[in-house]
Amino acid sequence: MDADPAFTAAPFRDPRYAPRRLEVEHRAGGEMVLTNPTPYSTRFQTMTAALAHWAQAAPERIWLAERSGEGWRTITFGEAHAQVEAIAGSLTALGVVRREPLLILAGNGIDHALISYAAMSQRMPIAPVSPQYGLRNANPARLARALKVLKPACVYTDDAELFGEGLLQPGLAGLPVIASKNPGPRHIPFAGMLKGTREVANARPSDPAKYLLTSGSTGHPKAVIGSHGNISLNSAQITACFNDPDPPVMVNSAPWSHSLGANSILHMSLHRGGTLYIDHGQPTAARFGETVRNLKAISPTYQNMVPAGWMLFVDELEKDRQLAKRFFEKVRVLQYGGAALGQAVADRIQAVAVRTVGEKISFASGYGATETGPTACNVHWPNDVMGLIGLPVPGTSVRLVPQAGKLDFRVKGPQITKGYLGLPAVSAEAFDDQGYYVLGDAAGFVDPDDPAQGMVFDGRLSENFKLASGTFVGVGDLRIGAISTIGGAVTDAVVCGEGQASVGLLLYPNPRLSTVEVSTAVRNGLATFNAKARGSGGRVARALVLPDAPDPVSGEITDKGYIAQSLARQRRADAIARLFANPPSSDVMVF
Repeated sequence: MDADPAFTAAPFRDPRYAPRRLEVEHRAGGEMVLTNPTPYSTRFQTMTAALAHWAQAAPERIWLAERSGEGWRTITFGEAHAQVEAIAGSLTALGVVRREPLLILAGNGIDHALISYAAMSQRMPIAPVSPQYGLRNANPARLARALKVLKPACVYTDDAELFGEGLLQPGLAGLPVIASKNPGPRHIPFAGMLKGTREVANARPSDPAKYLLTSGSTGHPKAVIGSHGNISLNSAQITACFNDPDPPVMVNSAPWSHSLGANSILHMSLHRGGTLYIDHGQPTAARFGETVRNLKAISPTYQNMVPAGWMLFVDELEKDRQLAKRFFEKVRVLQYGGAALGQAVADRIQAVAVRTVGEKISFASGYGATETGPTACNVHWPNDVMGLIGLPVPGTSVRLVPQAGKLDFRVKGPQITKGYLGLPAVSAEAFDDQGYYVLGDAAGFVDPDDPAQGMVFDGRLSENFKLASGTFVGVGDLRIGAISTIGGAVTDAVVCGEGQASVGLLLYPNPRLSTVEVSTAVRNGLATFNAKARGSGGRVARALVLPDAPDPVSGEITDKGYIAQSLARQRRADAIARLFANPPSSDVMVF
């Protein structure tokens, strides 16, 4: 790719970023504090403040759209504001508005958004849980644990039949259920909620807006408290990274049960007066066709997908010139998150962009957690290098503390949660002695002599382990490096080997390739990776390609599209036993 003069000479399309700003404070013992002093707006500090503004400033502009047959069901800012106030009146009349949340068992959709903003406008927090929790054949213990934490006052579902098993949970007994489709005899039809007497918003910035569950990989989920101010100001911080007066256009499928989809996508579209086309596709071979259909119809200005989605999309872009022309017509920023995107995949996307429009498109990525709004850092400068987590967003400080040979990443800013629902002691322990939230991750620099070049993820301190020899294994670095070297033949990996003599990988195959193609790519890729590895903790000794994709029902893959490493190791215990068995079985690759 670098040898192609046309590619290397191609300019970046203007991503319309604001100037990059960074203040660096060096402290004793190698500690550093990075701060972004860029000002950001405090105009909108509640979840419905932006909706009220755009309902007046651009009442006819489409805010949300979702597929309805071959066309789209749409709602404008003016329509949404009126309907949110009507639903708020109906919730008040039902007597369910209280500090306990509105539980949401639903996929992304217009009704889901309307009732969410209606509840939040009345100081009633919402608790959208993963739709996987309530579907048929789901593990009922996952939803039961969530209900024990959340203690909801009311339930909304987009389809009472689809989520019928979840609605039978004892923890929901006796609660009012509002349903958009297939309501039961005791349920409240969503259509009736639109007939309420309009109720104006009364929420305050400090009020809880959302309770979002952490992944619960240990089996004990926590509900992160996101206040109106936390979420609204995080949108303002991200907006301040841009010098872009135009409202964004997005096509996105990230679930609203997680902070990326709920805050950085849904609320960002509202904050900036943009239009969000709700995509019901998923980054899997079976469901990605819907995403392609939508991107053939809509030209976004900003596109965010998990790496698995980009890996599928580049195949489509390379073979469909009309799709590429439509996609690259207006897009200014491409973003990935949840996992690392391989440089080879990004380069293929850029090559199509250059052939199609003569420009490269800036690739962004970010870093954060549910507890950080979610965005603590992002890449906000023209970029085509993968693996960066960027720099602090405006108004945010990052404290980097030397620990075990790495820099422990901690963050402070207006987007940071006050803690976890009903867990004051755990909440207090999440912050250090200077009030920084401690994520448990490590960060490094692209160029230690020039921090403004950005940071890179340097592994999760809590997920690293030791081999039997006592050698540390940096799980994050090893996983990212291995799958990047293998390329698109695998979608992700689980790093194994705690207490073993060496490191092993369980690999999820690309379903579009044959077994022989995947095996060949894995052998060649890991041989290359190992040739550059240092020490036994950085070298892969064994690998096993799994026979199937990660299972979303069990939680092995989250609905954001990344692997829950701990749950995957539990679920794949038999495969791990085969991986390290002596002698190894014929399907285990030994290096």
